[in-house]
Amino acid sequence: MIKSKVITVVLAASTVSGCGNESKESSGSKHTEATQHEEHQQHTLGDKREETKNSETLPSFLSDKSEDMQLIYAAAAKHQTLLENIPCYCGCGEEANHQNNYDCFIFENKENGAVTWDDHGTKCSVCLEIAAQAVVDYSKGKSIEDIRQEIDDKYKEGYAPPTPTPEV
Repeated sequence: MIKSKVITVVLAASTVSGCGNESKESSGSKHTEATQHEEHQQHTLGDKREETKNSETLPSFLSDKSEDMQLIYAAAAKHQTLLENIPCYCGCGEEANHQNNYDCFIFENKENGAVTWDDHGTKCSVCLEIAAQAVVDYSKGKSIEDIRQEIDDKYKEGYAPPTPTPEV
């Protein structure tokens, strides 16, 4: 289960960094849509993937990341159904062909139990924040539908278009 303190850490980090698609003030001026697109494209073009034997074995690209980030990745792996029903608003739908928030963390689940992880989430506070909030809310008993509605409401303005995640 994800710790509630992770939300605080992720929310604080989101004001400092991100994929570049969220509206944020920088030196008193907003990023332009073109600048945001360029910044996010640089992130997604360099996404790394790594296969591990199962979802309990985290990828080596997380070894130098914070414990909180590792916790979010582990939680994402345990909440596939939830996160496959939650859109991401960082622009990865257009730039990385992601279909949902789960894709920001895991590229593929293989029949033999192996997992191909994606490092996209390590570079994007929007992805992390959405996953962390969804998992915490789910652990508190909220329905997937309610969580999705809250995410959609929170990110509908000032962020990139959502991934093409079908409605539940």
